[in-house]
Amino acid sequence: MKKLESTLTNMVLALTGVAVIMGGILAYVNHLTEGPINAQKAKALADGIKTVMCVDNLTVNKTDTVQTKGPKGKDVTFIIYQTKDAQGKDLGAAVETIANGFGGELKLLVGFAPDGKILGYTLLEHAETPGLGAKADKWFQKGEKGDIIGKTPAEPLTVSKDGGQVDAITASTITSRAFLFAVNSAYNAYKATPATDGETGATKQEK
Repeated sequence: MKKLESTLTNMVLALTGVAVIMGGILAYVNHLTEGPINAQKAKALADGIKTVMCVDNLTVNKTDTVQTKGPKGKDVTFIIYQTKDAQGKDLGAAVETIANGFGGELKLLVGFAPDGKILGYTLLEHAETPGLGAKADKWFQKGEKGDIIGKTPAEPLTVSKDGGQVDAITASTITSRAFLFAVNSAYNAYKATPATDGETGATKQEK
């Protein structure tokens, strides 16, 4: 077999061929892993909803997407999962909410009872400093220093430094403010969305 000459054209063709082959391999691997990754995300969300609603046996009977204008006019999206128990009783809703913390976005899932009381929360994503802002995962849980469980954000929750009743995370006031802003916003989105029977993917715009 004749050896290819080391010309620019042959080098480009060889590199192109390698790139095409590698691209095909990556696409195939992505196709194989896409299903399991999506299934894992779905399970994590389902487990999160049960955690923040404090009920194991529940169903999500309605899903809404609400968009509002956040700080500086930026669109903020909330996903609201209306839930019922095994007997069909309204349990309230779990709400996905986002705010900008010290290190980046804080993404929370917050559970609300029908009367608006906070049942629980879980921190889905964050980019806060380990040992400081990252403490938000536990700091505001029941029995902790910044406990917000059982409170109703009809009157916005604020940190004590701003005249509120919630103790901020030590040395992380910015993260604490962002966290409470996310919770307050989630409450407002939830209360603005009527609970109805049936499954829907409706999107609602709020001004």
